Amino acid sequence: MTTHRPDTPLPHIEFDGHPATEEDLRIPVLYGYGHFTAMQVRDGRVRGLGLHLARLDAANRELFDLPVDGDRVRELIRHALDGAGLRDASVRVNGYLPPGATRTTLMVTVREPAVMSVEARSLMSVPYVRTVPHIKRPGEFGQTHYGSRAGRAGFDEALLTAPGGVVTEGAITNIGFWDGSSVVWPGAPALAGITMTLLEQGLERAGLPSVRRPVTLEGPDGVGRYRAAFVCNSQGIAPVRRIDRTAFAVDEKLMGKLGAMYDDTPEDAV
Repeated sequence: MTTHRPDTPLPHIEFDGHPATEEDLRIPVLYGYGHFTAMQVRDGRVRGLGLHLARLDAANRELFDLPVDGDRVRELIRHALDGAGLRDASVRVNGYLPPGATRTTLMVTVREPAVMSVEARSLMSVPYVRTVPHIKRPGEFGQTHYGSRAGRAGFDEALLTAPGGVVTEGAITNIGFWDGSSVVWPGAPALAGITMTLLEQGLERAGLPSVRRPVTLEGPDGVGRYRAAFVCNSQGIAPVRRIDRTAFAVDEKLMGKLGAMYDDTPEDAV
């Protein structure tokens, strides 16, 4: 349900439970070192909410040596949703520690809800590996740069690769491959996305193989050996129709199974 208040501009941004001030906004502008998680909220509920909270806490401990209380995060999300007048929304929670601060500043951003297009996507491989890839963080120049280049070249997204053409992840997604019997996730350093994790759990419950192993652009482990591919993030799941010049058929049966697994994932109240 979307009940956005006409007098509340989007995105609606709050810092530690109050509407953003000019001074607050100096934090991400001047002290951008931080982390975040992004989620889709529907009727005040989120798939994999516990994973999002665990991600925030783990990243905050690694970056700032401070915990993030999950109940505090949930309270701040609820407050921001109320402030925006939305029950369905795209929500991002960022953690920052400005110089001199002893407690993590949490910025909650609320936008209109978003859903990934189900149209098959094209990916352009690029030579880029994120620093500390297991942490989701803002200000990724490389991903934005290569994503823009991919768009100008007629592709939907950039596919990040390590030296030797080793596939890691999409610029804003995780990528999975289908060999006809199992889902294969690239066995390379990358962000373990929440949707990817939920799909792994769903595949395990369904008794379907899900493995991680090296995937390269060419050679015996090349993308061309796979029957199908797909990408996923917090906005959903979509098939891949080509990577560079390698074409993939859309496996409707596979996409149906993945979609059903995701839809059957329990939602948690914020």
